[in-house]
Amino acid sequence: GKTSLALHAAHAARHADWFPGGVYFVDLHGAEDHPVAPDNAVQALLRALGVAPERIPPTPDERAGLYRSVLERTARARGPVLLLADNAAASSQVVPLLPGDPAHRVLITSRNVLAQLGAQQVRLPMLTPDASLEALAGAVAAAACDDRRLAREEGAAREVCRLCGHLPLALQIAAALLIADPGKPVAELADELRDVDTRMEYLDDGERGVRATFDLSCRRLAGEQAHLFRLMALAPGPDVSAETLAASHGGPLPPRAVDALVRAHLVEPRNARGRWRVHDLVRAYAVAGMRADEGLRLRWEEARTRLLDHYGDRVAEARKLLLASAGTPAPGGFADRDAALAWLDAERTSLMAATAWAADPGHAAAAVRLALGLGEYFGRRRLFDDAVVAYEQAVHAARRLGDRFDEAKSANNLGVALRRTRRLEESAEACRAALRAYEEVSGTEEYQARTWYSLGDTLGKLRRFDEAAAAHGEAARLAGRAGDTRALARAENGRGYVLLHQSRFTEARTALERAGALLKDGDEPFLEALVVNNLGRVLRHTGHPEEAESAHRRARDAFARQEEREAEGTCRNERALALADLGEFAAALEEQRTALALLRDVGERHREATVSHDLGLTLQGLGRHAEAAEAYAHAADLFADLRDPYHLGRARERLAAARALAGKDRQEDTGAPPER
Repeated sequence: GKTSLALHAAHAARHADWFPGGVYFVDLHGAEDHPVAPDNAVQALLRALGVAPERIPPTPDERAGLYRSVLERTARARGPVLLLADNAAASSQVVPLLPGDPAHRVLITSRNVLAQLGAQQVRLPMLTPDASLEALAGAVAAAACDDRRLAREEGAAREVCRLCGHLPLALQIAAALLIADPGKPVAELADELRDVDTRMEYLDDGERGVRATFDLSCRRLAGEQAHLFRLMALAPGPDVSAETLAASHGGPLPPRAVDALVRAHLVEPRNARGRWRVHDLVRAYAVAGMRADEGLRLRWEEARTRLLDHYGDRVAEARKLLLASAGTPAPGGFADRDAALAWLDAERTSLMAATAWAADPGHAAAAVRLALGLGEYFGRRRLFDDAVVAYEQAVHAARRLGDRFDEAKSANNLGVALRRTRRLEESAEACRAALRAYEEVSGTEEYQARTWYSLGDTLGKLRRFDEAAAAHGEAARLAGRAGDTRALARAENGRGYVLLHQSRFTEARTALERAGALLKDGDEPFLEALVVNNLGRVLRHTGHPEEAESAHRRARDAFARQEEREAEGTCRNERALALADLGEFAAALEEQRTALALLRDVGERHREATVSHDLGLTLQGLGRHAEAAEAYAHAADLFADLRDPYHLGRARERLAAARALAGKDRQEDTGAPPER
């Protein structure tokens, strides 16, 4: 009833044009075993607000900041929005969703009193007997306006309402039972509800009536319909697609079987065609029934096996397309890369829920395979928090299975995901754990090389450059032994980048030129562009700004062709620094502003902070000290949010100097005393 009332209020408010910015709905699944994490809800709302998945930032703090910014822009451009947060479990689940702009409003439904929110409380009591009867009669009349049974048997109808616990969902199911059997007396339905075994108790209010109503409704289902109902109720994720249902069923769905479940109000259709949702009370009922019946449990385990195999195969097909270059023929399951991404986006929450089945020994291997197959998708959509969760589960599952190879692969992927969320110490430890596992598996030099590279990348970001250089050196040694040219080139590039930061420019250039020589066949355009960009950095630091500008321009254009916006933004900033060295500050300013737009577009806040800092340098070169101070201040705020003390200290030093120069400028212009 809570959701129906809230939706009714939301529609009324929209029709009254109170919220021209739109009405947005998010189901938090607070009554289930695994409520939606607040950050996942933020991501869902960002997508609903029009932010493309690949532009959503990699960390929760960044996503929360983008969410507030998008809502602020929406308020200015279109007006206030209404957010409907349905079925919240706790205040902590809702707080990250609250808009910063006071123009917007939030409507929350919950079974719990969320006192910490400080929100206006509207308590919904149980329906009164009269309201229950009205709801039951209205549902029956909607199907058959001339049905007079409830009027003729008002006493029996009131008894049905009492046995349903006056709960709207149970009343709708009772109405469906009467509608399905037009000749059935209301008193007969009351007798059936009264006689049903109610030994399982899992509701605080109306448990007996609700259980009896569900039991009676399920008894009316044919065998295959009952089986499909259980499959839908026990499927991973908040809803289930026809494809998923057919996979777990093991074949084509019986004709109109799901329609029968919809008519019985056991499932409800979603907005997207071919997707259905199961109410949390119905899901709890189905889970309890499965746990109490060994035959049903075994049948469900078989269905889970089929579904994991299906998900694993589909994800493998999608992965091939994400790894392939543009124009590569698609495998049988998808028309093209966009179709694969659309499927992954639609099934994302269900896929993530299925990776959690790794905790079950009987499904651990398949769930680990699924998690490892999602790596390219996580990277493409910047779902690094999802990746951390999936790979942590995969590491533990593979370890329990004694599969050291998959444990190592999962730990390495976990290290990459942790690095992208800037959990750098944890990232380094995950990489080391992967290396320890690989050492127990023969013939893994190629994989060890990749993990040493990942460790070197993380250590570089921790500014532990000597350790990073050693890690990249070990990556190069192992890649050379394994004959893996790509891994060797990547290791040499990584070593060159670290040597650059150590101001060992001659050695850095040698390493980068070795990397470039290994990539002459053009099969690795992204890595080739990385090497060229790093060579440009060396050239600029060694006093060759014209050659550096050319290198950065070539790398920028290569990344643009590959639609790698984060890398393109980085190259534009590097080119701007070279242009500034050449005295071309106006051109540098244009490049940096474009770079900032690109990085904000993809939600890469750390690189945004770096470019904002470097923009301050360019503005100071133009003598625009007040604007430079604004750029440094923005960079400092971002570095503080990202807990990067080294770069924060640099930004604050530049900020203080720029403010002092801006104060002198004002004093010279107006005669005013300098700002203290």
